[in-house]
Amino acid sequence: MEKSLWHPVALAEAVVHAPLAVQLLEQDLVLWRDLAGQVHAFVDRCPHRGARLSLGRVQADRLECPYHGWQFEGNGHCALVPAVPDFVPPPAHCVRGFAVQERHGLVWVQLEVSETPLPQFPAEDDARLRKLNCGPYDVAASAPRIIENFLDMSHFGFVHEGWLGSRDATAMERYGVETTPTGVKATNCKARQPQSNLHSTAAADVHYTYEVTDPYTALLNKLPEEGTSKDGWYESIGLFVCPITPETSRVWFRLAVADFETPDAQLQAFQHTIFTQDQPVLESQQPKCLPLDSRAELNSAADRMSVAYRRYLQSRGISFGVC
Repeated sequence: MEKSLWHPVALAEAVVHAPLAVQLLEQDLVLWRDLAGQVHAFVDRCPHRGARLSLGRVQADRLECPYHGWQFEGNGHCALVPAVPDFVPPPAHCVRGFAVQERHGLVWVQLEVSETPLPQFPAEDDARLRKLNCGPYDVAASAPRIIENFLDMSHFGFVHEGWLGSRDATAMERYGVETTPTGVKATNCKARQPQSNLHSTAAADVHYTYEVTDPYTALLNKLPEEGTSKDGWYESIGLFVCPITPETSRVWFRLAVADFETPDAQLQAFQHTIFTQDQPVLESQQPKCLPLDSRAELNSAADRMSVAYRRYLQSRGISFGVC
């Protein structure tokens, strides 16, 4: 199931005219960009003698193996064997390639061809909002653990004390959970926050909507009370997680904000502060994979979205990063 999904593997700006090694679902891949700007994803193994293609180079519109110089075109076919330059490689002389898309400032790869759509970020096409990415973060936790943490508001007063929450305001009002055509959604979520964003000037009740749109993708929209932030400020955040192994992941955040003045570095620094507060707690959780058995971990009424997410993973037949 997981191989038929689209997964983020790199920032689009990181893939230039040179090979880039990445990992996805325990598979070593190499990304490279041809002269037309098209990104390609191959198995990171030359079919000749098994060398890593990511150690090679891009020669014109071909990826060249570092060992014997075999050159592969964007479709994976070998076009040149330098030791026998008159040899015309047959179709079987090829390296396996995968479907690739660029969206949300990221390169996405699908290991098995299917009709599964790319995870959506509705704010992407809203011209009123500025977009930028934060990350990547390499995390010693499973992708589902990371998604579940993103959906959880009841840790704010402890993990993000003084930022997204405080110990004297940890009670959560009841919120709604509903199923959607692509996942699950939590509505009417509210938290009292000392500093909900970079421009906060006072503590505020912040209203959240959370949505899971793919097994390893989650979104939130957040809107502070009027008068507690920069005029017109609101935010949409996409969390995109690449499952590298069942217990390790690479993480990006996509920000969409109505702030066109603050430098990227300042907006990214705020998000960095929040996530690096989460990271050590995430990496401490045992088991590292997310348990789907309802008896494995205790729940409270505050965990309704987490429970819904776990049921959603079960319904999708997800087995990577769960137990």
